[in-house]
Amino acid sequence: MPVKQGDLGLLQHPAAKDLLASKIPARLAYIATDGTPRVIPIWFHWNGRDFILGTPPKAPKVKALAKNPRISLTIDDNVFPHKVLLVRGTARLESVEGVVPEYALAAERYFGPEQGKAWVAQLEQMISSMVRVTITPDWIGLLDFQTRFPSALPL
Repeated sequence: MPVKQGDLGLLQHPAAKDLLASKIPARLAYIATDGTPRVIPIWFHWNGRDFILGTPPKAPKVKALAKNPRISLTIDDNVFPHKVLLVRGTARLESVEGVVPEYALAAERYFGPEQGKAWVAQLEQMISSMVRVTITPDWIGLLDFQTRFPSALPL
């Protein structure tokens, strides 16, 4: 029996695993402090349970997530047949001295080990702290356009 949309078990689906290990930035959706929606591309680290993001303390999303921590996040590719991982959850914020360790891991995944380390070293010269944004999913959706289609399609 296929796993239904919303079930966290979808994180074990091969298409979800591919997206979680990819170099594709996530798109984070949240409500800004002025009440309007925002979507931003952002690096992520998946630890098998949570999405971990790192951001400077003065980033607009920090204030917004402190006020309203409910988020949506998507990771999607650009190759047909498309794969799309949809996440809903709640963000938890934590101030961290220096660079968030999971951000450094993400930098190495996106850039490769050498350039990732260089990026983090440069960032350490610019900021003294970051905010760790931890998102524990409470709803997962998955589309692979082969076996899992949008609900609007009569398949």
